[in-house]
Amino acid sequence: MFKYEQISNEIRNRIKEGVYSLDEPIPDELSLAKEFSCSRMTMKKALDILVMEGLLYRKRGHGTFIVKSAAHNDLVNVTSEENLGLTNLLKGKKITSKIIRFEVSFPSEEVAAQLSIDLTTPVYHIIRLRIVEDEPYVIERTYMPTPLIRDLNEDVLHSSIYNHITNTLGLTIAGCHRKIRASKPTELDQKYLQCAPDDPILEVEQVGFLNNGVPFEYSFSRHRYDKFVFTTVNIRRSK
Repeated sequence: MFKYEQISNEIRNRIKEGVYSLDEPIPDELSLAKEFSCSRMTMKKALDILVMEGLLYRKRGHGTFIVKSAAHNDLVNVTSEENLGLTNLLKGKKITSKIIRFEVSFPSEEVAAQLSIDLTTPVYHIIRLRIVEDEPYVIERTYMPTPLIRDLNEDVLHSSIYNHITNTLGLTIAGCHRKIRASKPTELDQKYLQCAPDDPILEVEQVGFLNNGVPFEYSFSRHRYDKFVFTTVNIRRSK
């Protein structure tokens, strides 16, 4: 194992164990390089790994911070290949969207914490019903910071937000942290997903991050149980 990989593993463990504060930057590269007896370039490579994993993000002029959603041990990390959005996931299918809510507001403390923003940063609050081949599939409740994800409008919401982010804004989506849980249907689910009061709902809570580690999305997707299956593949890489 290379030196930068060893350092990356140690800092990853420190993040999980709460060694560093979530509200302050971690020690700077020079301080960490001195602590680990390595060059600044080696330390940068170690931190770059954690940025790409969505554990850290860099804020110009302020330092390197922990992505708060990544500090919880019960989150599943999903790489970019699985984080394509419904439009790209179901290519060839007729996908339409019904906008239930679209507004700009200030975030709650929970939303601000998940997006690593302050309470004065406005966010989009979006609720959409996603319809595949004229059948309701999923209700998405999404929060995105307006300074980062610019120019959202109803035309974008009726097509693909992820395509707008990558193709129009030129940003690179790296992956996400997910929680997947079973849930009982709400009145909104019963109304828009056309499910029975005793049908289970598959809820996916997600924080999406860009390739610089900055969170761009906090969302809850509520799926009809008979339309989705989530699979994971674990690959053991030999050294």
